[in-house]
Amino acid sequence: MSTGTGATGARTTPTPPAGGAWREGDPPGRRRWVRLPGGLRLEAGGELPGPRGADSPAGVRLAYETWGTLAADRANAVLVLHALTGDSHAAGPAGPGHPTPGWWDGLIGPGRALDTDRWFVVAPNVLGGCQGSTGPASPRPDGRIWGGSFPFLTTRDQVAAEAQFADALGIDRWALVIGGSMGGNRALEWAVTHPDRTGALLLLACTAAASAEQIAWAGIQLRAIRADPDWHGGDYHGAGSGQGPHRGLGIARELAHVTYRSEPELDERFGRSAQASEDPWSGGRYQVESYLDHQARKLVDRFDAGSYVVLTEAMNSHDIGRGRGGERAALRRASMPALVAGVDSDRLYPLVQQRRLAALLPGADTLRVIASRHGHDGFLIETAQVGALVRELTTGRIPRPGPPRHP
Repeated sequence: MSTGTGATGARTTPTPPAGGAWREGDPPGRRRWVRLPGGLRLEAGGELPGPRGADSPAGVRLAYETWGTLAADRANAVLVLHALTGDSHAAGPAGPGHPTPGWWDGLIGPGRALDTDRWFVVAPNVLGGCQGSTGPASPRPDGRIWGGSFPFLTTRDQVAAEAQFADALGIDRWALVIGGSMGGNRALEWAVTHPDRTGALLLLACTAAASAEQIAWAGIQLRAIRADPDWHGGDYHGAGSGQGPHRGLGIARELAHVTYRSEPELDERFGRSAQASEDPWSGGRYQVESYLDHQARKLVDRFDAGSYVVLTEAMNSHDIGRGRGGERAALRRASMPALVAGVDSDRLYPLVQQRRLAALLPGADTLRVIASRHGHDGFLIETAQVGALVRELTTGRIPRPGPPRHP
């Protein structure tokens, strides 16, 4: 591949492909797949159709990875749900098929909080994603790539697909469902839609419904991608290397990453320092700009702009009370033992949102606070604190909730 200009103007090498999705013929890594035989009817109307043949890569399928051994009574299964740009590779090293190490590697494994000598841990790649599950970079039943014609998904659609996925694995009930950010929204939807299949619940840095500010930040990111001249309405997957909507996706990532971290952390790490050998007064960058360019390029290399759009729109659609009489009525359905935690420096999903969840979930007690300088990303970084919450749930030491609280 050639050396070229990166997502935001920084000099980078090599040139990325049109889209960073996993494609047929790429190394599978640890992935396995479950196909939904009947397709999936969607909340907004229409459907994702099933396959036309047993060997066809088209149709609806979810990629997933597992760790540990499923018990004979199937009672030890834990569902781990990833955030926006995560995937099924929650644990393990980078390698063929996995461009990055596991995003919760410190949490999953023998002797760790999700002890794989005890638990059967399952992490699917979300529907609409780009690391093996059906999404915009996947083939349609007629063989063409979905691209811009991929349908609108909601959080409930994604959980409906995951419920069929659990059926295919023979898991009637998860001992624990855990997720943060977008994964936390899906975990909450699991608990409300399938309370009988959710044994316990751990919600991290998420909300009952996307707020106006969250939708606003996301909307600007979507506009950046769609304004890229190489977006082509989402139909760019057949373009050559360097010709995808990299600039738009990179800008979206930079904007998002600022909301994921805290102002004190950025100031402490970078301050007003210039990037080495660059003068901001003569067209150069500050260190913080170089850092954001690096984050943008990393995402462009491993993620698909179409999936970023589909998943962001699904996050904006998230509203646990929609069609259920409001969030109070909806959350009363989820009476399983639950812990709700937020990050004290999170400016994207502030603690007030998790405090409300903790107050309204019947099986929760007080809000747990993760102390971190890293902002929203603290739920990924502070694995020791998250691990303590997992152990509290899985060892049965959760205090019994008191009378309902009214935020």
